Amino acid sequence: MESLEFSVPGASAELLADLRASSLLLAAQAEGHTAPIDLMAAARAEYGQLLDLLYEDGRYAPAIHVRVDGQEAADVSPLRTPSRIDRIAVRIDLGPQFTFGTATIAPLAPGTVLPAGFAPGLPARSTVVRDALGAALDGWRARGHALAEPSGQRVVADHDTNRLNISLTLAPGPQLHVGRVVPEGNERTRTERIQAIAGLEPGSVHDPAAIRAAETRLRQTGTFASVVLRTADRANPDGTIDIAAQVEEAPPRRIGFGAEIDSESGGRLSGFWMHRNLTGGADRLRLEAAVDGIAARTGGLGFSLDARYVRPATPNRDTDLELGLNAVRQNERDYLADAFTADGLFRRTYSPTLSATAGVNLRYERATYAGTRNDFGTLGLPVSVTQDTRDRALDASRGHYLWVEAMPYAGFGQAASGLRLRFDARAYADIGTEGRVVLAGRAQLGALIGPSLNAAPRGFLFYSGGGGSVRGMPYQSLGVSGPPASGGRGFAALSGELRVRVNDSFAIVAFADAGAVSSGAFTGSHDWQAGAGLGVRYATPIGPLRLDLAAPLRRNAGVTSNAMQIYFGIGQAF
Repeated sequence: MESLEFSVPGASAELLADLRASSLLLAAQAEGHTAPIDLMAAARAEYGQLLDLLYEDGRYAPAIHVRVDGQEAADVSPLRTPSRIDRIAVRIDLGPQFTFGTATIAPLAPGTVLPAGFAPGLPARSTVVRDALGAALDGWRARGHALAEPSGQRVVADHDTNRLNISLTLAPGPQLHVGRVVPEGNERTRTERIQAIAGLEPGSVHDPAAIRAAETRLRQTGTFASVVLRTADRANPDGTIDIAAQVEEAPPRRIGFGAEIDSESGGRLSGFWMHRNLTGGADRLRLEAAVDGIAARTGGLGFSLDARYVRPATPNRDTDLELGLNAVRQNERDYLADAFTADGLFRRTYSPTLSATAGVNLRYERATYAGTRNDFGTLGLPVSVTQDTRDRALDASRGHYLWVEAMPYAGFGQAASGLRLRFDARAYADIGTEGRVVLAGRAQLGALIGPSLNAAPRGFLFYSGGGGSVRGMPYQSLGVSGPPASGGRGFAALSGELRVRVNDSFAIVAFADAGAVSSGAFTGSHDWQAGAGLGVRYATPIGPLRLDLAAPLRRNAGVTSNAMQIYFGIGQAF
């Protein structure tokens, strides 16, 4: 084929681009399918392909010509495919854009709002008709009329006035209630657990929003590769309607590895093993181990071992039970500590963006610092609230993240009782186009109220410096000078980033961080530090690879190094 012409006189640039993108002939040419048999098949199908798109623009009297070497493709017999094709010309005469004359749908459920474009005098786009019909049906279905459907239509295109008169009739059917939830496709997961996690109460009014929420709860367990809840085509004699829960189970076991590098605190290697359906109840067990402080300039080798069990829908559909055991060695600048923690909590989901936790935490820590060994024991009651509206957790471009935790605790051994408060707020704004320029900010606060520094577990005190707080400053380089040197009971940090995406793979980042630590929760001696730098991000399916290079802007007392700090990891810094 020597040439393929595609012309639409009078079309807007947007409509022309849409028509070209939908053209089967242009697609065949781009893909190299230029054999006569392929071109004739595409040419015959071109009419219907383009007509649907013209209807979407309200064009109900177009003329579409697809000429193959001067002959209309529709007139060429399928039994006489040309042996050679030299020229194809596609020409579309749009004709007038029709407007709505009559535009009605009845009956409508109370409170139903149809699209603003479905009104007399406005362009009669087929997409508007489709959206209006969908809104009308959704209005009935939201009120429990699960089998609402169109029952009649009258559509007249008046070519003298270029108006489309359309009247649609609905059959709402009776209000129905939830019957049985019938799992399908589950091999390892017990039926009653799928029903409990879905949480659709038998006898409740059928509600599409509740069904979508049930799908989300099942997906969030991680047990299933896919979840689809389908309402039956027929109601039961008792006024209920059954719902099929079609699931495909994911492989039950999963392993993963991670690595991070900090030029001051050294490298960190981690790995985990997880079973996503331990007892057939969509419950998860995750075992994780990590080694940190590898080749560290400050401190030494440390490790952590963690086991966490999660049982969804316990005791109700919106609440999960979490049980955990943790052992950690912290080999830091000011202290060496071995800590063991056992905790249990309930995690309640109030909406897709809001959740809260409450539980109990038993912790024992043996810490050596200033030449002495100290034993700290605590029994805490942590309560937290999280609001997360980010579009992507590892690479957000819009939304915000808020987390606040309060943990009153009773101390034993050498630990005094107190209250630990922590706060983390992050916000993201897309100030470019489609996430190409993102402004991100973070604020952190912490306070330990009640115990003196010497009567506080080392793991409860706050430091600043390093990748999690102030890049450009050595890891945990800011605490309380003492004696003895330790973390503080008050902490605040601010971070800001400007992220600019260069292409689909790479982005550059400019950032600045500042942090402060005080000896008291809100008072006492204090100092602050700041750093800034540049970074590179490389997009991967699991989140961006992060490489940051930072330098000090303001050094706190006791820090004299001007050395650049390097940070490498997966995901944005916050």
